[in-house]
Amino acid sequence: MADEKAIELAELDAIAIGRLNGVGPKKEKGLTHFEIHTVLDLLTHYPRRYIDRSNQVPIAELAPGEEAMVVVTIDSMSTRPTRNRRVKMTTGRVHDHSGTLAITFFNQPWRQKQLGPGVEAVLFGKVDLYRGKRQMSNPVVDLVGDQTGRIVPVYPQSEKAGLTTREIGEWVAESLRRVDNGRGFAEPLPEAVLDRFDFVNRSAAYHGIHAPDSMAEIQVARRRLVFDELLRIQLALVLRKRAIERDSRGVEHQLDGELTRAFHDRLPFPLTGAQARVIGEIEADLAKPVPMHRLLQGDVGSGKTVVAVSSMLDAVQGGHQGALMAPTEVLAEQHHLGVSELLDGFTVPDSATLMGERPLKVDLLTNRVSTPDRRRILAELVAGGVDIVIGTHALIQEAVSFHSLGVVVIDEQHRFGVEQRAALREKNVDGTVPDVLVMTATPIPRTAAMTVYGDLDVSVLDEMPPGRTPIRTEWVRTGWGSGEGQDEGLDASRVWQHVRDEVVAGRQAYVVCPLIEESEKLEVASAEEVFERLRADELEGLSLGLLHGRVTPVEKEETMRQFREGRLSVLVATTVIEVGVDVPNATIMVIVDADRFGIAQLHQLRGRVGRGADESSCYLLASAETPEGQARLEAIEATTDGFELAEIDLELRGEGTIMGERQKGRNDLKLASLRRDKQWVASAREVAVDLVAADPTLERHELLANEIGLFLGEADTAFLLKG
Repeated sequence: MADEKAIELAELDAIAIGRLNGVGPKKEKGLTHFEIHTVLDLLTHYPRRYIDRSNQVPIAELAPGEEAMVVVTIDSMSTRPTRNRRVKMTTGRVHDHSGTLAITFFNQPWRQKQLGPGVEAVLFGKVDLYRGKRQMSNPVVDLVGDQTGRIVPVYPQSEKAGLTTREIGEWVAESLRRVDNGRGFAEPLPEAVLDRFDFVNRSAAYHGIHAPDSMAEIQVARRRLVFDELLRIQLALVLRKRAIERDSRGVEHQLDGELTRAFHDRLPFPLTGAQARVIGEIEADLAKPVPMHRLLQGDVGSGKTVVAVSSMLDAVQGGHQGALMAPTEVLAEQHHLGVSELLDGFTVPDSATLMGERPLKVDLLTNRVSTPDRRRILAELVAGGVDIVIGTHALIQEAVSFHSLGVVVIDEQHRFGVEQRAALREKNVDGTVPDVLVMTATPIPRTAAMTVYGDLDVSVLDEMPPGRTPIRTEWVRTGWGSGEGQDEGLDASRVWQHVRDEVVAGRQAYVVCPLIEESEKLEVASAEEVFERLRADELEGLSLGLLHGRVTPVEKEETMRQFREGRLSVLVATTVIEVGVDVPNATIMVIVDADRFGIAQLHQLRGRVGRGADESSCYLLASAETPEGQARLEAIEATTDGFELAEIDLELRGEGTIMGERQKGRNDLKLASLRRDKQWVASAREVAVDLVAADPTLERHELLANEIGLFLGEADTAFLLKG
């Protein structure tokens, strides 16, 4: 049990930062740059690194070729352009008690103002010899003043906001002193959890992260505070899952029916082992009295649509309806075509007909549906005449009602807001909650899935259906067609020749660009620019179409129809075709300025080809001048495994804010990293499950319950509860 007299984090959140000594109106305004408004905000503004003064080396003992840390005083700084005038070089002379050192910065002219004569700084970098004298190029610089102590924390600071790491450190120290002189930090974790993981208490953790006596103490403190962050999120997710199971009444389904079996039997290929396993997991959920809330992860082309249709048929054969919501009209229309084709010829019982049955009806509802068709569909949905409806956010409009909505499938669910997803779950007037299957073709690393979607049961399609041909991927290190920036003799002209060859052979190609129009700010090719150039030059004489966000809906549909029917050989587009467009005859994907796309986007775009029996190719056209851009393209070139790419993407990008749809509030993870702290994600999940199982409303863990609301906020709690 926590000490009732100890100070809770909520109390620190109620103390304005301006109540600390030395925080006047100007400093208080500067602290808002870091979203620091209260003492709690300050104490969770953690050091970005530490200076271990026991490792500092006198200048005279610096060894060339090695990295080292030195504490120096600035003598002089000056800035001048280099010979080609593209780069500004800032040079300086510094000293300590043992000798002098030259320092150089490239394209950092502001260093001259920052490092004025007499300023004391800590430099960390690699030492080189230049004309027999020691120098450092682009060292890491920290201005810590004359702080004492062996371990000096370095906080994120801002010259623009007028804040130094020394000031922030002083305010943190004052806050810790006042907590200690008061009642100390309240401890929310049960003793058993502290013992299980050998955690220090919360007071020791905050002291260890802000005022450590050793580098080892920092690690001990960090692991405790990391666990606290992850546990709060996992508790909220588990509580949400249990609340749905406790308070919601699901729809009753008739499983193992003829309709679903007939659908499986009529498929042109047998179900993969992964599809059979996932369908089994879904049907086990459908058999329960509580509504299903399941996430289906499947790589591009893994057969998610078959699983989705099978799930909706489980509802239809019991007299209920299925709904599939897609994020765009293009994708909704594509799904409607595909599902209608899969279910053509199927019938359902209907006592109102002479034969006692009628054709199974699949309808499309988007904002582009004509008014007469819309009226008909709305009436038939209420009467039960439509068995499966496919649409966009138009499905959740107030005018849309169902006879009995049994299974909801939400495709590319990350494209929808919380309110949109929740609205479909509330469509049944009898109070029952339909079973929900959310799908994504963007594989998610296990730790991220456990954190972002921890309130869902997760199914994974990790096996490709037969007949999917491998896609050959190549990074062509060149400008998109100019030949500038070529590397190793590669040139885009052979890519366009390959496109021509495929078109002559009766196949089709995509060319994807990052922008609609030419931009002076970003030196990237636009869809319109590429379209005009290809039509006049590299692909002259071929039938080209153009598709982007500003094309009217009528033009978009006509262009897509012509491409699907093979009347257009090459489709030049933006990422509007990222998901859902399915043209098996397309065998080449050319991505222009590919380094401007993220890994997930590149993988999705590549998945638009390789959907038929013919060998397919994906070309990444980019000179890729940044290390990050190069790493992304190398990853895409090396593997077509979306799950492997998801892990690489997490390594390259970091996790950022976990609740992607949050608009305000504290960042979820300030210390914890889904990359570095995988074991603690799993441990926090286990502890959360155990705590909620024993105490379903956390009545006996009041401090933990309070902290969920404190850190996640009302908006985030609503996010988690609506899912």
